[in-house]
Parts: sequence; structure tokens; C-alpha cells
Amino acid sequence: MKRGKKYVNAAKLIDRTAQYEAAEAINLVKQSAVAKFDETIEAHIRLGVDGRHAEQQVRGAVVLPHGTGKTVRVLVFAKGDKVAEAEAAGADYVGGDELIPKIQNEGWFEFDVVVATPDMMGVVGRLGRVLGPKGLMPNPKAGTVTMDVAKAISDIKAGKIEYRLDKTNIIHVPVGKASFSEEQLNENFQTLMGAIIKARPSAAKGQYLKSVTLASTMGPGVKLNTAKLS
Repeated sequence: MKRGKKYVNAAKLIDRTAQYEAAEAINLVKQSAVAKFDETIEAHIRLGVDGRHAEQQVRGAVVLPHGTGKTVRVLVFAKGDKVAEAEAAGADYVGGDELIPKIQNEGWFEFDVVVATPDMMGVVGRLGRVLGPKGLMPNPKAGTVTMDVAKAISDIKAGKIEYRLDKTNIIHVPVGKASFSEEQLNENFQTLMGAIIKARPSAAKGQYLKSVTLASTMGPGVKLNTAKLS
């Protein structure tokens, strides 16, 4: 794959064989984010678990102290007085049964996170095949199935992110934008890593953090020294 001049120059800053400490890695990722837009900086964390086994699943949510730099659109499935509560808390969309055909048949996905009250999960469950593959299905572990919709919405708007293993046992999550200061990115990253280390399943054996890489949207990856993180 032919890389652009900017990418090639950015890649020269990074020693591919080295494993950096977090602060240095963040500095390099910021330097290599040279696109014309404000690139997202993501962490890619490979874990020594087998997500095919339920007892080795790693999933949860954490509020990043400085948010992700992205405006998050929240859809809430609720009824009764919870509708007004969700609207007052800043939900972008609130509804129930009437949203099913809109999402299922019309392909409406103008939202980034779905929150539901437990009594609405029967309705939301009908969207499992559509929301599941997109990682949008509400989940009690992530705090998106709750009666306290106001807290769920304020946490999400404040920078709460969900992390989960993909099929290759890697977690991909944003830790901020290239425009963030190094301190902000470092605090977000350390908060995320703290949550993932704490979420280590008791069934996980051997090395838990197999590899951790930071990269901007268009930039090269920077590998971290996992021994300094765990």
C-alpha cells in the first residue's frame, strides 16, 4: 500500500522496534498526526484472554476525565416519566416502539449510544440483530441499561466510553483528539488502562496485556512498553 509523504515523514519519527513509555508514545502520536482535520487518537489493546469463553470476556465502561473530543448523540428508549427525565438530561432522541421500524426498515442510525430502561429491553431486544453488530446494544455492564437515565446520559456526554473485545481479543477505543494536550491524553489513557487492568477476568492466565499501541486516525502506530502499564 502506497503511503502519502506526510505519513512517511511521520513514520520516520517512530522506531518500530522500540516499546515506548506512555508519555513518550503520546508525544510521538501527537507529532505524527499531520492530517488537515483534528485526528482521533485511539488505543489498540491486545489481551491475553479468549473472548469466546464467557468467563474471559472483558467489557465495561469508563468516564475519561477529558472526554473524547467528540459530540456524542444519545438515543434513549423509555416510557412514562422517564421520557421527560431523559429529555431534561440532554438526550438527543427519546422514544419507544415507534422507533423500531425507523431503525430496522429505514436504516436510521443518527445516534452513537443507546440507553434503555430495563422495562424497555423487550422492545430493544427486537433490534438485537441490527444494533448488536454495530456495538450499539444497551448493556447493564456498560451502564446503558438503567432506571437512572439522567446519570447515564450525563456520564456519556461527559466522556464515558465503552470498551469490549473484538473477535481477535483486541479492544479499540478513542482516548481523545490530536488537539488535546499531552497531559489530557495521558490522563485519559491512564484512566482507560486502569479500568481495563481492573477488569482482568480471574480466568485469564499468563500475560494479560499482550500489546498496547497508540495511533492517530491517519498516523502510524506507536507501541508501548506493557510492563510499565500493568
